[in-house]
Amino acid sequence: MTTTLITGANKGLGYETARRLVASGHTVYVGARDAGRGQQAAASLGARFVQIDVTDEDSVKAAAEIIRQEAGSLDVLVNNAGIAGAGKPVGEVTAEDMRNTYDTNVFGVVRVTHAFLPLLESGDAPVVVNVSSGLGSLAATADPNRVEHGVMLLDYNSSKTALVMITSQYAKAFPSIRFNAVDPGYTATDLNGHQGPATVEEGADIIVRMATIGADGPTGGFFDKAGPVVW
Repeated sequence: MTTTLITGANKGLGYETARRLVASGHTVYVGARDAGRGQQAAASLGARFVQIDVTDEDSVKAAAEIIRQEAGSLDVLVNNAGIAGAGKPVGEVTAEDMRNTYDTNVFGVVRVTHAFLPLLESGDAPVVVNVSSGLGSLAATADPNRVEHGVMLLDYNSSKTALVMITSQYAKAFPSIRFNAVDPGYTATDLNGHQGPATVEEGADIIVRMATIGADGPTGGFFDKAGPVVW
């Protein structure tokens, strides 16, 4: 049985990813800050719930201990929890805005990954999927022919760029674990006020694909539905 943890899984891309992995036979832990919403989501999915706030070290450690006691190891970690950030013009973004966004989108991923590394190293063909964004691609945001070019969000975009490099560094340091970043595309979720043209089903495709690559799959890469992302 494949044991999987998905952070921020009570709605949106995390929920859809959980639904599909449960359907494929995974034992899925729905990770969420809000216990009520997380428990409701897990019950509707036929999954398990674990409370986890990726910005809180004690919460992350407690979640890791629960899964250690119940499952003994972890095969798949999907770092999906993220926030949209301050949403301010570039010149108005403060250091505190940056800190708040990075605390979830960057430091949160490191907190969770660090806490679960021992369980991943005990897992079967372990995989980590970090949900980034095309807005984290230097190539995409510099290309005037791309939609990403016009989206100037200092804190959010840079946090997603940092996440790709973090993924690369983990992949080199832990060759027995497949670490990859993914871009779900411009997907209609709460994060963007449901403005994206892609459905959550379409956005979750690349997350599910990379969560199920197995021991022979790529590592240290950045992928969207079309393949490797030039970043």
